[in-house]
Parts: sequence; structure tokens; C-alpha cells
Amino acid sequence: MRNVTLVLSDGTKFHGKSFGYEKPVAGEVVFNTAMMGYPESLTDPSYAGQLMVLTFPLVGNYGVPPFSFEPNGLPTFMESDRIYASAIIVADYSEQYSHWNAKESLAEWLKREHVPGITGIDTRELTKVLREAGVMMGKILFDDEPDIIPEADYEGVNFVDLVSCKDIIKYNEGAGKRVVLVDCGVKANIIRCLINRGVEVVRVPWNYDYTDMDFDGLFLANGPGDPDTCEDAVKIIKKQMNMSRKPICGICMGNQLLAKAAGANIYKLKYGHRSHNQPVCMVGTTHCYITSQNHGYAVNAKTLGADWEELFVNMNDGSNEGIRHKTNPWFSSQFHPEACSGPVDTEFMFDKFVETLNK
Repeated sequence: MRNVTLVLSDGTKFHGKSFGYEKPVAGEVVFNTAMMGYPESLTDPSYAGQLMVLTFPLVGNYGVPPFSFEPNGLPTFMESDRIYASAIIVADYSEQYSHWNAKESLAEWLKREHVPGITGIDTRELTKVLREAGVMMGKILFDDEPDIIPEADYEGVNFVDLVSCKDIIKYNEGAGKRVVLVDCGVKANIIRCLINRGVEVVRVPWNYDYTDMDFDGLFLANGPGDPDTCEDAVKIIKKQMNMSRKPICGICMGNQLLAKAAGANIYKLKYGHRSHNQPVCMVGTTHCYITSQNHGYAVNAKTLGADWEELFVNMNDGSNEGIRHKTNPWFSSQFHPEACSGPVDTEFMFDKFVETLNK
């Protein structure tokens, strides 16, 4: 293992060893407090452009499942077609793995997909730095190649455009109700949760004008980066809402885009929500749910239009976790109801959406 150094934009340095693909890389350094699920997280397009720090100390002990695909084209065990995170940073990488479904080690997978991995980092201290100072840019440098310094294109980059599909893709053709899914970087399990409920899914690029299409409901998917770079998507959502009362549901980035279409502003969280254990309360009830989350931006609920209200609120910091229209069947969640990996407490969001299609 070659010696590497993680250099944060404030000059803080952490020293470790390389166990993945050997190349310098730069990106936004973010931390995830989940205890498991690295295959799903690494393949989540919402991590595009980011160096992912896992706070759980031991990583790699259950290996990596096969990268197989179902007949419908969805990956069986992953959340997309490849790794989207720019790198993974862990405290202790387990070279030996044991799991009935493992086909290769995490290191082998990273090398095959040309993604760096660092071990031996004090991720506890690194997370404290990021919590105090906020997420910041960072670089992974190889100590024996000090002159090779990567630069990251991050600020102002439309990562949604980089990860979204380029053509229309259909799933479950000929099924009951038809749902247009706006692909901002959609996780496979979101599509699976929809087709498992007997609907046809028409997946379109993030900036595709679907308003003239024949469909029964609109679904706005998750995705990476700053929602303010997705004004084209917001304009089309506004156009759709002005034309029709057809049901709309959004997840994560979809919550933010729907909120922008409702007149709200978006702001960047200090260090984001990336975990399997975020408590969320449904507004107006005593119901609290444990949710899986992965986002760095949030909706300023105070700026919502008069016809809108909050649906969920984060119990840790009070930030918005979902919105709904007061009269029309339009609602969303900032968290991930499909939660792959993670808790499935809120999968009822898909049931509610499909119910609205039949009204």
C-alpha cells in the first residue's frame, strides 16, 4: 500500500494508505454515518464529485456483491451502473471478507472501476473537522508523487446533467398507470419501488419537456450537486403544474426542485445529512420515522408559496424534510423512502403516490 495524504482546503492533512485505484483525485469531502451499505452508497449518483468518508471504523468485511442486472435492466444489488463517488475514505479496510453473496473485495472493485480508496485515516477526527468547519474541498495526494496535484471542478458544475440518462427508458411497459420519472441521478430502488406497485415508468432526462406526453403522474428523482443549477427542470415542473393537477411526488433533489417550482429558496447545509438514522417528524402528528438520507442542500420552508406547507421536519436540526400542496396531490420527501440501504419505515410514500394515480 502506497502512502497517501488527504489535504483539506483549509490546509488540514490526514495521512493514510492507498487500497483502491492509484491516482490523485480532488472533490468535496463529505461524511456518511451509516454502519453498512457501501456498495449502495458508492453507486448512488448523488455522490458524484465527492470524496466519501465512512465514519463506521471497519469497512470491506462483507466484500462486494456481483454486478448483475435484472431482466428489466436494473442492477440487482447496486443503485446504478457504476461507482459515482470520486473516492472512499475509511479508518480500517478489511482485506479479508466473508459473505455468502460476495464475489470480490472492495479493493478489487475500486481498482476495476478506477476509484481511489484510503485506509488508516482517523475518520473520527476528520468528521469532527468537517462538522466544525463544514464540508470542504479536499485532495488525495500520493506521497511519492508530490508534484501531481489534482484540481476539482465542483463549484457551479451541473452534476445532474452529468449523471442523468440521455434517452427515454421505459420499464414495465403496458402496465397500469404511467409515471414519468425525471432522472436527476435516480437510484435503482426508486424505479423498483414504482414498478413493484404495478405502474409503468417512463424515465426521461432531467431537462426533458414531458408536458405533452401521455402520463398519469410525475415523479422527481434524487440527484447530486446544487439544485440551483437545474433551472430548466424547475421551469418544466412549473409548466406542468400550471397545465394539470396530475399527481407529483419527489425524493431528495426532487423535493428541492418541487420546492423551487413552488417559489422556495434552497440553501446549503453546513455538513449535510448522510446516514441511515435521521429522525423525521410528520408535521401535525406525533409520528416520527427513522430515515436514510444523502443530501447537502435543504429547502427554506419559510419561502414556500402560500398554497404549500411542510410535510416532514428533521428532528435533529429542524430543517425541511418534505413539502405538500394544500389542495393538489403534490408532495415530496427530502429523505429516501426506498432506503437502499437503510430503514424502510417510510416506503408508504410510494403507496400514497400510487393511490393518488387511481383517484
